[in-house]
Amino acid sequence: MLKPLGDRILVQVDEEKEQTVGGIVLANNAKEKPQTGEVVAVGDGAQTPDGKIIPLNIKKGDKVLYDKYAGSEVKYEGNKYLVMHEKDVMAIID
Repeated sequence: MLKPLGDRILVQVDEEKEQTVGGIVLANNAKEKPQTGEVVAVGDGAQTPDGKIIPLNIKKGDKVLYDKYAGSEVKYEGNKYLVMHEKDVMAIID
C-alpha cells in the first residue's frame, strides 16, 4: 500500500457518475470531475521548523470533499487515487 509522507493524504476517488441532459448521455470529457473520495492512508503530520510533528485532523476511512483541482492523480494496482495535502480538503462528509 502507498504511505503518504508529511501532511499528505491518499484518497480513493469516487467513481464518476454518468450524467444526462434531456436523456442524452454526455461524453467523457463533459463529465464533472468528482470532488469526493475516501481517505485510505494518511501521513504522520506536518513538521514544524523546530522538528515537532503536528498530527492530521483527517483519518483513514473519512469521506472527504476536496478542492476541484487538488492533488496529484496516481494509479496503483489498478485503482485511481489522489495524493494531496490536508489543507486541500474542504470538509469531512458524515
